[in-house]
Parts: sequence; structure tokens; C-alpha cells
Amino acid sequence: MRRSLISSIAMLTALATQPAFAQDMDARARAAAAASRAKSGDSDAISNNYLTPGLANQPVSTVDNSRSFTTNLACRQSATMLEMLIQPGMTGDITHLSISRDKDLDGSFDSSLTLSVPVSGICANGVISCSPGSWNQCQSFKWEIGSSGDLKLSQVDLPDLSGCYCVNASCGVNLVAGNLSSVLKDLGGGVIGALTTADPRIAVAQASIDGLIIRYVGAQTTACTPSPAVSATSYRANPTAISGDAYAASQANSFFTALAASPAGNGKAQETRSCTIEREINVKAWDFTDIVSASGSITSTSSCGTGCLRFQIRGAGSCGSNPPIYTVTFNPLLPRRIVSARIIEMGADDWVQGRINGQVVGSAGKRLWTGDGLPSGDCRISDDPWYNRTPIDFTDKLRSGATSVSARVRGGGGGNWGTITAEIQVDTSCEVSERLVDLCAGYAGDQACRLVQEDVDGVQTVRNGVVTGLKPLPLTRLFGTGNCTYQYSRDFFLRRRRYACVVDTSGTPQPDLARATYIIDHSTETMLADQTRTSDGSLVQSSRAFALPDRPAVAACESICKTRAPSANSGVAPAGTVAQKQNVPVGWDSFYHVCSADNVCPLGDGEEIVSDCGCLDDFPEAVVMMQTVRLAGSDLACTAVAR
Repeated sequence: MRRSLISSIAMLTALATQPAFAQDMDARARAAAAASRAKSGDSDAISNNYLTPGLANQPVSTVDNSRSFTTNLACRQSATMLEMLIQPGMTGDITHLSISRDKDLDGSFDSSLTLSVPVSGICANGVISCSPGSWNQCQSFKWEIGSSGDLKLSQVDLPDLSGCYCVNASCGVNLVAGNLSSVLKDLGGGVIGALTTADPRIAVAQASIDGLIIRYVGAQTTACTPSPAVSATSYRANPTAISGDAYAASQANSFFTALAASPAGNGKAQETRSCTIEREINVKAWDFTDIVSASGSITSTSSCGTGCLRFQIRGAGSCGSNPPIYTVTFNPLLPRRIVSARIIEMGADDWVQGRINGQVVGSAGKRLWTGDGLPSGDCRISDDPWYNRTPIDFTDKLRSGATSVSARVRGGGGGNWGTITAEIQVDTSCEVSERLVDLCAGYAGDQACRLVQEDVDGVQTVRNGVVTGLKPLPLTRLFGTGNCTYQYSRDFFLRRRRYACVVDTSGTPQPDLARATYIIDHSTETMLADQTRTSDGSLVQSSRAFALPDRPAVAACESICKTRAPSANSGVAPAGTVAQKQNVPVGWDSFYHVCSADNVCPLGDGEEIVSDCGCLDDFPEAVVMMQTVRLAGSDLACTAVAR
């Protein structure tokens, strides 16, 4: 009785304290989330709390600041890797710009550069120098690193630069002094970009601005070697070499070998297999010689129209007992394109006998000449030639194989010639063949494979196994050349696919998911069902009450505000400055800020509120801006059509 009473009291106490325990868990979770956001809520927080101290060999603290440790991510650090000093002149141009560098990161400057030209415009990767106070006689320069590792400016064409804007008096008043911080960051960013491009090991840990000076704290990462051509940085120029090198390294690694031989490693593996579905359209232009070839005693050839040739066989005769035979052999290279083949004329003075494949098919002369014997009559029987223009067809013979046409000539005195004319007509029209070469059918029909990537004519329709919703427009392409040029429009011409296929290498049994399936299928929001297996192998079903803890209310959206600040239209292009092309030289820069917990918009310098804190939806405005840029780009396309 006493034990039962104690148990009841303990159960009631636990139930009574459960809400308090839940509230304590909720408070601790919120505190942990707030501490995490404070450490890594934005890029500045990540840089200040982790990246900068990690690269600068300074302590890094945990999320709750209970512990700190010092990392060694870089081989060399420099308190000031680069220092830039600028000085604007009366014309608004930057008349003095000097850069000091610590090339070997030993803590002292060992390289310096002072520009010999004024800076009238700033670009993401260079500068523009013009006549002071104007945008005339401008020259473009790009930041580069010389063979000795020194920083330099190389003269280039303006299209080689990007993100350029004007800073001298031709575009506004005191643009450098009024925007000193952004000017220093843009100039320094161009220099740092050139340095890190030339040597990928260089990393910038911190940038600080002191008046007219910007300083960068730098470090050298990836390898403790004075040469930048180390194996890690070499993959930047040749990314495809990573897979081969990784395989070679894995074969000599004991940890990889141990894992590969483990039951987990011998279980199921996934292979990535690539394939294509390509539409092949071939246009073939045919010539007469592609269809029929001729060789032998050809006296002359002449055209008789499109795809038609006439071959003349002519030879001198003899009055002897063995008249000469002149033969031409026609070889069918493409029999299906042979339209007709005929002997259209025989002529002689005195006799000519026509033969096809050695068989007599006709003759020309005063009397018929049949058989292998000689014709009756003298060799010289008339001064006028004799002609036989009755067509003799040998199309079927030529389609069946090589066919010979012969002229057997008998004549003497002044009449000693004989001729046969053969006419062959072929189809030289263009031939178009189209087929779909599907090399993905096997993977698509394999249940162990799933489609993870698809590219249709340059449009990515599937990414990481998820349909993107993008579909390519029907394309029109030209095929063939010359007279055999055709235009075809199809839904697609090339699909590139990538499948992930599961390969079972050991026959490892599948896990038993029967219990999990039973719980999911039979549980409700207030009742938790379960199924367990006893020692004798039988299944036992059970159920108990179940309730989720109360979930706190969540705001409908993250409260944000929209602000704007005046900004000079200082952009430049090959045609000149943007301000010269506009009626109002001053525009607005728009900003979006996350509001504070008390719903206050954190305004920046010179900003004014456009939309106060709340659930803002500027998607229609964004669509209009993107459509404007797209249509502007279409208007700038060059065409050969006069407009």
C-alpha cells in the first residue's frame, strides 16, 4: 500500500513538472539559436568570428564563448600584406595612388608601386585615366602581376574591364571624398583579385580603412612552400585531374583500404553513369560519279540534263576477219539511284555492231549485222554514214552489277569508223536521313538507376534529381551545304543525362523496415502504435497515448524594410559616362534590411525609408527589372537586317 502511494506521488510529480521542463528546453534552444546567429548570422559575423582569426593565427571561440583555441590554417601570416594610399585632387581625380606590399609575408614591405597617371574611373579589375576633370582622352588599365611577382598596370581596351564608374568632376562633385570607403574597397578589391588570381594560395584575412588608407591582413594557405605550383593549386587549372589523383591516392591509403574491405564498404555502392539522346540529321549531296563509275574506251562525255551523262564509244574499223571491239564498263555504285540506262544511237561507215555484256543487241549499216560472223558486202559500200537511233535499254542489267557496252567496228577505204552513244540517267537529289540515337534506354529501364541530371540543348531540366521546371524552346537548325541545305525545327536535338545507379557488390541483406512501416501506417496524432518481435519470433502489437509538445507561434515572415540613398550615376561605357546620357545625373540605390526585435528599421548613412518594417513582397518589381534588362539586351543584338 505504501509502495503504491509513493509510486502514484512520483508519477503525479513528473506530470506536473513536465510543462516546466518543456519550457526550460524551449528557452535553452532559443538561447542557443541566438548565440549561433550572433556568431554566424551573416558574412561579416563569419568573417570576424572565424575566418579572420583563423587565417591570422588568432584565437577562435566556440558558439557559447566557453572555450577558445588557436588554429594554424596558414603557413605564413602578415600583419599588413598590402597597404594602399590615395589622395584626390582639385579636379576630383585621384592624383596620388601608392601601393606597398609584403610579397613574402615576413612582416615588412618589400615592394611598392606609385601610379604615374591620375585615376578618373575605377573598375572591378582596373582603373581609367582621363584628362583631369573630364572624360576625354581616356585610357584603360588592368591590374596584373608580372613575371617577377610585382604588381603592375597594363593598358587594355575598355571592354576588358568590368564594373567601371567615374569619380572625377565630370560626373559629380567630391565623389571620392564623399564615397571614400567604397572607393578604397573597390580599388583594393581589384588589386587583391589580381594577386589571388596569380597565386591562389594567398588569402585575405581582414581589411581595415584608416582615413585615406586601406590595409589588408593576408596569409598564405594550402601549402608551406615558396612555389605556388603545388598540387592543391594545380587543380584550379585542371579540375578533371582530381578524380584520377584521388583514385591513385586511395589505392595507397590504409584507411581507405580498411573501409573498402568493411561490410559497409562491400554493401551497396552507387555509380554515376552519363549518356546522351541525340537526334542525328544527315544531309547527303550526290554526284553522278557517286552513283555510277565508267572506265574503258570512252571517246567523250556530254551532259544531257540534271544527273544525266552521255558516253560516246568511237573507234576505227578493219576489213579483216577480226574487226576490233571497243568496250566501256559501267559499275553501279548506288543501284537504287539509277533511273535509266540506254544505247540511244549507233552510227558507222561502214558497219558497227552494239553489244551489252558481250551479247549482240543491234547494229548500224546497210544491212543487219547479227552474230559473231562478218556482215555480207564490201567494206566500202557508201559515202554516207548509217545510223540506228532505236533505244536499247539496259537499266536492269546495270542495276544488277557491272555492265559492259561494246562497239564492234568493220570498215575500210574512206569509211572506217563506228560509234555508239550510251545515255545514263541517275537521281542526284539530296538525301536526308534522321534518327534518334538513345544511349540512355538501358539506364532508364533499370530500376536500380535514377535520373539525377539532365541537360536539353543547354537548358538544365533536372538538377540533383529534382525537375527544375525549365523547358527548352523548339530549336531550328541548318543542315547540309550548298544546294543541299535544309532547315529543321525539332523539340530537342541533344539530351545529356546522368544517372545514379546502385550496384550491389556483396548481397548484403536489406534492413528490416517492417516495424517502422507499421508505426507509420498505424499511428495517429494522439496514438503511437508499435510492433515488436518476441524471443520466439512472434509479433506483438501495442499502442499508447501520444502528444507532441506545444509549438511556439512563428511569425508569418521575417520582418524587413526597404530604404534608399541618393547615388550619382557614375557608371561608364565605351560610349562615355552614363550621366551624360541621362536628364537627371543622380539616382537612387535601394537596400533591404532585417528589422530588429522591436521592429525598428536599421537605417544606414544617408538612407531614407521607402517601405517600413513588415512582410514586403517586391517580386513584381523584380520581374519588371529583369524583363527590362532582358529586352534591353535583345535591342542591343546585332543583326544583318536594316532597321
